[in-house]
Amino acid sequence: MRFLHTMLRVGNLDRSITFYTELLGMKLLRSSENKDYRYTLAFIGYGDEDSNTVLELTHNWDEDSYDIGTAYGHIALGVDDIYRVCEQLKAKGADVYRDAGPVKGGSTVIAFVRDPDGYAIELIQTT
Repeated sequence: MRFLHTMLRVGNLDRSITFYTELLGMKLLRSSENKDYRYTLAFIGYGDEDSNTVLELTHNWDEDSYDIGTAYGHIALGVDDIYRVCEQLKAKGADVYRDAGPVKGGSTVIAFVRDPDGYAIELIQTT
């Protein structure tokens, strides 16, 4: 078995694709529409689905916002230079709500940013 994807429901698909591709550097891998059931799926990630875990963005055409459930935690992304990435995200208008720094009680350097729908994304320094 292998982990394939995580799915998020988003209120504005174009806005979300722009955030994940232009601000976080993912690529749009594929998308599909289901006209009968009025939804669009977009799969994005850092590599092909056959060898990488990806993010599925689901846009239900009749919904423009969602409440984030209390069970949702975050998506985690590894980055080489967390301080530079945070500055770039801020310069592009992203909500970096926890600046880069050591995790409480530890030495791993992390930061948190919100996507356009308010989902938390943890950035973790990998080098």
